[in-house]
Amino acid sequence: MGQLLRVQNFMVSSDGFGTGEGQSLERPFGHADPGELFSWAGATASWPNRTDPGGSRGLDDYFTRDFARNIGAEIMGRNKFGPQRGPWENEEWKGWWGDEPPFHTPVFVLTHHPRPSFTLSDTTFHFIDADPAAALGTAKEAARGKDVRLGGGATTIREFLDADLVDTLHIAVSPVKLGAGVKLWDSPDELLDRYHRDVVPSPGGTVTHHLYWRK
Repeated sequence: MGQLLRVQNFMVSSDGFGTGEGQSLERPFGHADPGELFSWAGATASWPNRTDPGGSRGLDDYFTRDFARNIGAEIMGRNKFGPQRGPWENEEWKGWWGDEPPFHTPVFVLTHHPRPSFTLSDTTFHFIDADPAAALGTAKEAARGKDVRLGGGATTIREFLDADLVDTLHIAVSPVKLGAGVKLWDSPDELLDRYHRDVVPSPGGTVTHHLYWRK
């Protein structure tokens, strides 16, 4: 199938929001509680931040492990990297991801205000001003034959969906309602004109996994 653009393990509320209102340095998800959205993944044996033994296996664990399978690069929107808007006022701050980011690949951050690339551990962040098609071309080249993950947030995913560039999506729908924020969709049925879909409940009962692939 060649290189794919994949949305992996993207979490939304039951009313379609990927993040809440009021994003800040201290609250990357705004008024939303990320623990509620991520609880299914955090409970798995393969959750990368797990510090104690144990954790669940099965389907939820498979999705947690699949996050990195055959991924050679990531594309993300600027507000997944950090809360700053406009020109970069503090280039010393290196994003929300700490000294050991979970990507382990080149990451292309979409922004109208480019800044120099930098590397943390085995992840290099590049800041590019490009439309979705151009950004995907750059990321595919960097991925060296592997797939590209579209990391979000919701606005960025919608831009790539509107450009008809996304090949597969895994969206984990939480029962929590946010009421406001940045919305991925009004209904998960919106994509059925272009994608097949399977809907699978989490074994832990905390989310419903929606899997989409092109028709």
